[in-house]
Amino acid sequence: MDELGRATPDTFRGQAKMPVVIVLDNVRSALNVGSVFRTADAFALEKIYLCGITATPPHREILKTALGSTETVVWEYAQDAVDAVHSLKREGYETWAIEQVEGSVRLQDFDFQEGSKIAVVFGNEVSGVEESVIAACDGSLEIPQFGTKHSLNVAVCVGIVAWELVRKLKFPLI
Repeated sequence: MDELGRATPDTFRGQAKMPVVIVLDNVRSALNVGSVFRTADAFALEKIYLCGITATPPHREILKTALGSTETVVWEYAQDAVDAVHSLKREGYETWAIEQVEGSVRLQDFDFQEGSKIAVVFGNEVSGVEESVIAACDGSLEIPQFGTKHSLNVAVCVGIVAWELVRKLKFPLI
């Protein structure tokens, strides 16, 4: 880790974070949740909201894939993702569902004001983001896909979206 120049967990907790919050809406696989924690740690994202049936740490399968990132990434549980979205909006976040819906914006075309804080909502592996949550968000973003399947694994999706937001934010960490 020294050769890679990685922060210690204590240093990481105190460093500046990307102004991005991940909201997981009824994600059923704890392994996916753990992967999201690792992605949030890798990109120094601000926080994760775990909503509905989404498992919370400590959970054996989360810990298996998180590899310690549940100790470094701030997280909070909310029973209802709509409540989490409303709370984030009150805190000044733009809220975006990651979903294939009419009127969604392609991820690569997404633009935002400099200094924006962004919250992105990812849904259940089968049913996606709940309709009520989509309605509560400022809009929807979509990852273009060109194959025969209509969706990506939620943890893969989080990685793609997180990288694109970090790249576009041009936050001083990178």
